[in-house]
This record gives sequence, structure tokens and C-alpha cells, in this order.
Amino acid sequence: MQKGNTQIALILASLIISNIIVLVVSQGQLRVGFYSKTCPNAESIIRKVVQKAVDDNPRNAAILLRLHFHDCFVQGCDGSILIRNDEDGELKAQGNLGVVGFDIIDSAKARLENLCPGIVSCADIVSLAARDAVS
Repeated sequence: MQKGNTQIALILASLIISNIIVLVVSQGQLRVGFYSKTCPNAESIIRKVVQKAVDDNPRNAAILLRLHFHDCFVQGCDGSILIRNDEDGELKAQGNLGVVGFDIIDSAKARLENLCPGIVSCADIVSLAARDAVS
């Protein structure tokens, strides 16, 4: 029994250490100020859209956080949950059927496209909106 506990402890320690190494070594592309040169007002535009949505309905904070979770859960935070015309896409997946909040993301995207077309990705809008919704 003692040997089994030691092996489990070693496996858990290895998993923890490997996770720490991955977190330290990997660098996410999105960070505060990422669009400061290419679309300087991107974060403030998203923040304003989200703030208005949350002021209109406080549940929108949780809705945006859930939308972000469902986008990131399967294949990473790639904005694929926003794709509406794909029959096999994430949006139509069983676990995502109750996900809402797309109108808020669409509103932010429309405003950003007017100022800096083709610069800010939908995936980044989802991530920044979730951040702003709970801050």
C-alpha cells in the first residue's frame, strides 16, 4: 500500500510540474494593449459595448463568460462558436445549444470593423468581452 501511494504522489507531482512548465514556456498572443498600435481603441470599444450590455441586463456578464467558456472548451479559444452557417460547427453542438450573447459580440465587431476593418479577431473580441464582463 505504501508503494502505491508513493507512485501516485510521483505521478501527481510530475503532472503539476509539467503543467507549470507549459504555463511558463507558452506565451498567449492576446494581452492588455495587444492592439494598441493597430487598433488603439479596440479594448475601450469592447469595454463600452460590454458595459452597456451588462447595464441593460446584469445577466449578460454571466452570458459572456459562458460564451467564452464554450468557445474555448473544445478546440481552444478560436471564435469557432460564432460560425453560424456550419452544420457540424460548435454552435450546433449539443452542449452549446443554450449559449447566447452573440448579439453583444456582433455589436462590438461591427463597431470595430468601422474603425479598423479586419484587425481585431472575433476570438479576441469574445475573450476581451468575457474579461470586461466580469471585471
